[in-house]
Amino acid sequence: MIGADSVVPTSEASFLRTLIRQLRAQEAGGEYDGRSDEELLAPLIVPRAERDARIGEPDPEVFLRMELFYSAVGICIEQRTGRSCSPMLNMHHAGFGRLVLIAGRLVVLAKHLRDVQRFGFDSVASLAMAGEKLIAEGTEMIERHPELARMT
Repeated sequence: MIGADSVVPTSEASFLRTLIRQLRAQEAGGEYDGRSDEELLAPLIVPRAERDARIGEPDPEVFLRMELFYSAVGICIEQRTGRSCSPMLNMHHAGFGRLVLIAGRLVVLAKHLRDVQRFGFDSVASLAMAGEKLIAEGTEMIERHPELARMT
């Protein structure tokens, strides 16, 4: 279980808990019953050599994991700022596209995505750090432009 006794710092563990909740919410027919948190995160942990070897079009599971990752980032930003933060993802089947997180009229985070078939992280700690970095960037943007984040 990801938590206070893990090797991941507390704020990053908070991101991981949010991501795990997102993964469990995708459950169909008890598919994830009895699986540990680590087992749920395992598809996101892909050694660099294996990621670099991936070619071709990404499968739908990769798109889903990526969508859940950015959704968890948005939820954490919302928890820290009190501003609803929604992800918008536009992907081409070939593995490139664009992601934006929006709060009100403010683009909190914008990323051009490519080679998404290679989406993954070296370790749970690097997954947590990547999520936390994006959360910090989004939170800072809302703090710099609160009036835009409040607009609807």
